[in-house]
Amino acid sequence: MDSEVVAREATANNLAKREIGDNYETPAPEPFISFNALKDRIRHHYEVCSDYYYSMWGEHIHHGYFLDPADTKEVAQVRLIDLLLENSKLAKGSTVLDVGCGIGGTSRHLAKNHGCKVTGVTISGRQVEIAQKITNEAAGPASSDSKDGFTKLGEGAVRFLELDAEKMGDYFTTGVEKSSFDCVWISEAMSHLPNKELFFRNAALLLNPGGKLVIADWFKSENLTEKQLNDDIKPIEDGMLLPPLCSQEDYVNLATGAGLSTFSKPFDISTKVSKTWDISWSLIQSPALWAFAITQGRDGLAFLQAFRAMRRGFANGTFRYAVMVFQK
Repeated sequence: MDSEVVAREATANNLAKREIGDNYETPAPEPFISFNALKDRIRHHYEVCSDYYYSMWGEHIHHGYFLDPADTKEVAQVRLIDLLLENSKLAKGSTVLDVGCGIGGTSRHLAKNHGCKVTGVTISGRQVEIAQKITNEAAGPASSDSKDGFTKLGEGAVRFLELDAEKMGDYFTTGVEKSSFDCVWISEAMSHLPNKELFFRNAALLLNPGGKLVIADWFKSENLTEKQLNDDIKPIEDGMLLPPLCSQEDYVNLATGAGLSTFSKPFDISTKVSKTWDISWSLIQSPALWAFAITQGRDGLAFLQAFRAMRRGFANGTFRYAVMVFQK
């Protein structure tokens, strides 16, 4: 039997068991107001939840790439970074803009293990605080000697800025922050961005000639029915605070439109990352956590219920995960 079919059947069997989320209704999708309102909700979510993410997942807030049943989430998460490094052929010592850096796990890995000079940007001030705290602890006493805002880690260095990703083009092409990069790295953050065409244009603008745009992200499958969209995709978009999800081909077309060429074509690893959500679901089986989510309003409850929607989407093949690399 095909391995993807086996994985889907196993997930479907797990979903059939009664779980804590069955005690709560999934909120109806929030009516669209504006993309600015959505960004405000995203910012608030990460201000409130980033400490929780850190306690649950550790420093890497992204999927794991599971190749062995014995893999821990930590091993699988680092392996995903290494897969992106392998596919991008990113040179050691590169300058990197890590967009949607979360609490800095990937930024630190690239600095410490690949000698990169990394600028991590996030829309959340709280994430910057957590990222810098973890970085200072990893760097030790020498971290206080930084004169340019970067903290040395291994052969590389890292810094973190609070910045709306859609403003990065202006921010890094004017004033004292004028910079270009060998790599723009974005892992599971572009799906949050309302204006993806703008992001691809800005990435192309900020890349040095020959530079790489490295992407890992969430996608919907092609040619879904209205029922599949309503049952599987819209609950993910609503709970995870996403504008409408794109297909993998959409990203290729956007990159081409921005003048970038395909360096590593979309590589779908859905069956190798879906275990992330089985682990995540098991980690949130606490009545106290669900009670806290309710205090955060409908977005809190919709977020936790979206964990089940992610598992269902992976199980049904309607929700996908892929990595890809483009070059200037």
